[in-house]
Amino acid sequence: MTHRVTTQRRFDPHGTRGVSLVELLTVVVIIGVMVAIALPRIDVSRYRVNSAMQTAGLLLISAQQQAVTRQHDFVVGFDAPNGSIRVHQDANNDGKIDAGERVRNWPLGDNVVFGRGGAPAFAIGQPAVTFTQVREGLPSVIFHRSGSASEYGGFYLTSRRSALGGLSRDARAIEVERATGRATWYRYVNQWSKDF
Repeated sequence: MTHRVTTQRRFDPHGTRGVSLVELLTVVVIIGVMVAIALPRIDVSRYRVNSAMQTAGLLLISAQQQAVTRQHDFVVGFDAPNGSIRVHQDANNDGKIDAGERVRNWPLGDNVVFGRGGAPAFAIGQPAVTFTQVREGLPSVIFHRSGSASEYGGFYLTSRRSALGGLSRDARAIEVERATGRATWYRYVNQWSKDF
């Protein structure tokens, strides 16, 4: 007696059939077209300015908290020409960078500069960096062990395109209160308003 083996296709209720190359290429082409349409509408400069503003604000908050925790001054300097922020852990409170004291620099990021572009001045004043104390050649704010700041002031950040073209929509500001050392973020959209 011989047994016949027959192969029969059965209905697969789980749909485990694979994806063909043509289907995969079709999906890739559709995604590519959608990205090509959407990409010019994404405002990368604004995201970069927002990121730089948040980083700068968090640096100020961290410097203030560490001044309280470590019980000595932290000096935050603003290097406008080089687009960076310097944080100096001033262990002996003399306002100078000495051997063994930690100093770190944070760049603002691509196409982000100190300034307000075409936006009007906020309460902190006209210049890109309004702190008047100068430490190690940079306008600076000093956070003391009490958590207070050395003076009231702040700074503006904007995109390079805004600074060159006088646009106002990319303008951001950070204000530092003297008594509490509190940093507050602002953005300009037809007027200055708090930004969280």
